[in-house]
Amino acid sequence: MTETGEPEIDLLSHYARSLGIEVSGFEDGVPVLCVSGIDAIEGRPGHFHGGATSGLMETAAYALLRLALHERGEQAQLKPINITVQFLAAAKKAPLFAKARITKLGRRSANVTVEAWQEERDRPRASAVMNVMIARSEPEAD
Repeated sequence: MTETGEPEIDLLSHYARSLGIEVSGFEDGVPVLCVSGIDAIEGRPGHFHGGATSGLMETAAYALLRLALHERGEQAQLKPINITVQFLAAAKKAPLFAKARITKLGRRSANVTVEAWQEERDRPRASAVMNVMIARSEPEAD
């Protein structure tokens, strides 16, 4: 961890950055991601495209898994098995936040839940459940 409490690992992919996704901070050691209402991810006028909302939540899940594995001193390639997204309310063209929670982190797979919200955290815009395959890197032999 750095002096600011941020991990010394890159939590975001190039794809996430192309959508404008950023780490807005950490809550209890868990990254909170944010994307602003940029035109490139607009669906119907004044609202996020559902794919952009899903991409934010998927990125939040991967960021938390990368962090958890990094803290264990492990490296792994993460591959999606499935993701189920529930759109609960239209996400307006305003900052959209997402935070993940690891439900299970096993040797070969993980289960993660994610919630996305805007102004009021207790009124989520979407939620997701994601299963991820974990392909751990073998330690190099001397």
